[in-house]
Amino acid sequence: MNESVSATSASLRAAGDAIEFQGEEERLGQAVALALRTLKDGIPYQHEMNDALVKMHLNSVQFAKNKGLSKQYVEHDISMMRPTLERIRASVLAGSDPELALHGIFDRTSCFYQLCLDLEVSPGRRRFTFPYSHVLAISRRIGQFDLTDAELHEIWLKPRLEGYGGVIGVQFEVSDIDAEGKVTVSVLR
Repeated sequence: MNESVSATSASLRAAGDAIEFQGEEERLGQAVALALRTLKDGIPYQHEMNDALVKMHLNSVQFAKNKGLSKQYVEHDISMMRPTLERIRASVLAGSDPELALHGIFDRTSCFYQLCLDLEVSPGRRRFTFPYSHVLAISRRIGQFDLTDAELHEIWLKPRLEGYGGVIGVQFEVSDIDAEGKVTVSVLR
């Protein structure tokens, strides 16, 4: 194994993440190259690692809004997530620990950490930067989307997360976007 991959693997293990890259050097190299290529792309704006995922969400939510189907789109998303949410529900019920609901939605899934580039974890809550602001501001200027952060939060993020909690059997309290651009999700049970 090359020394830099070995050093990265060792530092990740030291940070508490048991990740082995033995035999995965090519895949790791591709991932690093993709990250560098994305982050160096500053035209027409500085791209972030989550841009493609954010744009797909925005495109879908804008379509639903334009067709008057925002509520149905959230219901569809919750329905499509049901198998995963039921698995999380089973772990919450088995352990009688509502913290497992937050863990299952936020900590264990690459879908979330690829969307939100930061996550603060504390007992009973998760806090993250609202992931759509950067792309949404740029896209509104060119007429691609007309959604605002507050609107997107109210018709998409908040009802979606609250719906996830309902399937899991807990109540998620989803804050508004605060002055720092952050959202806090707390589990109430």
